[in-house]
This record gives sequence, C-alpha cells and structure tokens, in this order.
Amino acid sequence: MADDKPSPSRRRPPRERRAPTAGPAPTEARLYEAALNHLARFAATEAGLTRVLQRRVARWAQRAEREGMAPETIAPIVAQGRAAALTVARRMVTAGAVDDAAFAASRARRLARAGRSRRAIAAHLAAKGVGGDMASETLEEAGTDEVVAALAHLRRRRQGPFDPNPPEEAEAARTARMKAMAALARAGFPRDVAETALDFDPAEAEARIIESRRG
Repeated sequence: MADDKPSPSRRRPPRERRAPTAGPAPTEARLYEAALNHLARFAATEAGLTRVLQRRVARWAQRAEREGMAPETIAPIVAQGRAAALTVARRMVTAGAVDDAAFAASRARRLARAGRSRRAIAAHLAAKGVGGDMASETLEEAGTDEVVAALAHLRRRRQGPFDPNPPEEAEAARTARMKAMAALARAGFPRDVAETALDFDPAEAEARIIESRRG
C-alpha cells in the first residue's frame, strides 16, 4: 500500500520569523503625526506630550541598536528627534491642541470628585508636567471642597458615614474611626478635615456629595 505522506524532500521549510525593524527615523513630521494620534485619545500637558514623544525616540534607538546600527549613526538621529519632540509639543500649544491650564482645571475637578485631597491633586498635576504655581492657582480657582473630597474618599472605601455595618460597641467604633482617620491621612487630608468628614450623618454626607456635583 502506497504511503500518502509527502516525502521529506517535498516538505516546505518553516518560515523564519523576522525580528521587528527599527522603522523610519523619528523625524519632526513623524513625531507630529504621533502627537496628533496621542492627543486624539488622551489629554496632555506640554511637558507630558514631550515625554511621550521622547520615549518614542528612545524606543526607536533601542530597536536600531538591536539591529546593529552603529552608535555614531544613532546618536545624532536621537538628538534631532528629542529636539523635534520639544518643537512639536510647542506647536501643539500654539495651535491650542495642548493647554496646560485647561488640563489642570479639568483634572483637578475630576480628581476632587473622585475623593482626592488637594495635596494628592497637586502631586498628580506635578507628575503630569503642571508647574507648581499653575497647580496652586488651579486649586485656588477650582475652590475644591476638601470635606466633600474626604467624604467621597470615605464612600469609595465604605468607611465612616458610609460603613454599611457600623460597629455598635464603643471600642470597635473607635478602632474603625482610627482606621478611617489613618486612611484619610495617607490620602493627604488634614486632620481637621478628616474629623469633620467622619462626624457627618450618613444621609447628610450623601446629600453633601450630591449637592457638590450639581454645582
């Protein structure tokens, strides 16, 4: 009986997988296109967009190095790419596509509603590239209510007025309160704000949050 299996000589050799290429060099035109794509999905500050674009340049350099491109060839392309990233980010600011003040105001409001303290919001804005003076001005203008933010924090953690099963025994209640105080302190809320928030009646605490979001 004939063997239907193809002879070894007829078998196709497995295809070799090609390693990803470094791709085109990160020119200003290509970084501009990358910036448009990024801003279509995410809000960003000028500094934040610059970091995104410069990381793109760094990734290209890593791929080029793995492919064996000479360091003396890579270095000037990277230098030009990093400078181009700065230029592109500045162009986006000039065009109005990037607005640090608007970013800061929007992000501060959102984080406050989510239960973040002013200290935590300032740290977040700094990490996103918002300068200290602008962050301070934004928080002042936003008029974020620290007590409401603390209440939102407690509601998310189901503590204080939002504890579904508050302990009845005095010692257990004190322990629960101290845990909530510690959590609020770690989140950056001052002690007086934490104590005020924890003293709220459950219904009043919920009403305070709802009222703040209507405004």
